[in-house]
Amino acid sequence: MENSADGVYDVVILGGGSGGYSCALRATQLGLSVVLIEKGKLGGTCLHNGCIPTKALLHAGEVADELRRSESYGVKSTFEGVDIAGVHEYKDGVIAGLYKGLQGMLKSRKNLTLVEGEGRLVSPTEVEAGGVRYQGRHVVLATGSQPRSLPGLAIDGDRVVSSDHALFLDRIPESAVVLGGGVIGVEFASAWKSFGVDVTVVEGLPHLVPAEDVDISKSLERAFRKRKIKFELGSRFSGVEYTQNGVRVSLENGKQIEAELLLVAVGRGPVSAGLGYEEAGVALDRGHVVVDELLRTNLPTVSAVGDLIPSLQLAHVGFAEGILVAERLAGLPVSPIDYDGVARVTYCEPEIASVGLSEAKAKEVYGEDKVVVSKFNAGSTGKSKILKSAGDVKLVQVADGPVIGIHMIGSRVSEQIGEAQLIFNWQALPSEVASLIHAHPSQTEALGEAHLALAGKPLHVHG
Repeated sequence: MENSADGVYDVVILGGGSGGYSCALRATQLGLSVVLIEKGKLGGTCLHNGCIPTKALLHAGEVADELRRSESYGVKSTFEGVDIAGVHEYKDGVIAGLYKGLQGMLKSRKNLTLVEGEGRLVSPTEVEAGGVRYQGRHVVLATGSQPRSLPGLAIDGDRVVSSDHALFLDRIPESAVVLGGGVIGVEFASAWKSFGVDVTVVEGLPHLVPAEDVDISKSLERAFRKRKIKFELGSRFSGVEYTQNGVRVSLENGKQIEAELLLVAVGRGPVSAGLGYEEAGVALDRGHVVVDELLRTNLPTVSAVGDLIPSLQLAHVGFAEGILVAERLAGLPVSPIDYDGVARVTYCEPEIASVGLSEAKAKEVYGEDKVVVSKFNAGSTGKSKILKSAGDVKLVQVADGPVIGIHMIGSRVSEQIGEAQLIFNWQALPSEVASLIHAHPSQTEALGEAHLALAGKPLHVHG
């Protein structure tokens, strides 16, 4: 399909993951002609190697844990173990259904051309794929990210694996070391523990999930100790060697840990090398494409979105960035994304969900004496007692001003972050949230109670 007599498309998008396909959908909706080039499967990392498969594994683990403790609810059951082939069948079925739906949605757009093949930027207005050059009035780079490793640490896919390998392991290891205590690391540690794996997390920084508020990190550490998930904090990796039955991981503090395998979960890096970006004149910084607040590169005809740029590596951020670029190219007014206002969730057990500033960051921005903090024991609500869920809600407020940070930990808090996101982004005052009536019994009551306390009228507290 060509959009004009000269064969020039309005937009050529390189990469069909969250950022790329959302840009394509919105651009076609706005009447632009689009070429979307993807070398793998549409949906990218999130659908095939990230968000969706990991959450499927975590839910399977949740079911296993519930069966183990079913008698505590008065329900007798027999837990016979985890059938990893069956888990993969369930996981792959979820992916297949979503993938089919996405393919159908994209193929239904009459002003969208899908190209399967590895693309390369050959000029500020052209991408080549399969020997064909696709010219656009604008090019959007959305080539995503891939698992990182450490210098000298070779990932073999067998005993030393990345998150990509871990998603498709055909066995449940007896033991594992997880290198990295960030989101990816603690999610796999949580799922594997539910499957019966003896897990040790190694994190070089002082706390697990170091990007979260420190009180939430400490709560997760307590929960992991209760679940018998081991961890080494402030301990840097120094090497790994093969043993007869697995690996021996060495730390700089002299400790050694033996396990069946090592999962390297030290983050993800941008996919930008060898794609012609530098040759075409696109500015890079440590592999990331450099963009301004409206996702424009240094070249007026090139934008970039998703994990390729140094913003939050979250699928929903990629979606938002893709939509912003599409609307800007269509001539609509757009505003920069407030990344502090984006919901962040870690889907381990217990879950972590947050939005806005941590206490430490708030004090850095506003000053020590301008920040007020409120905490509420989320495990004390009726619904949490029913679910046997512990947890906490922590609020950060500017003195006499709005709530600027909401941090939650507990079962299913990912389903409560929507209200928290509204509170932050609408700059709500504690008194305004306190006036809302939260359903009883529900876990959202904890959010309401925390705001009641911050508004100076705590209800369910001793005293």
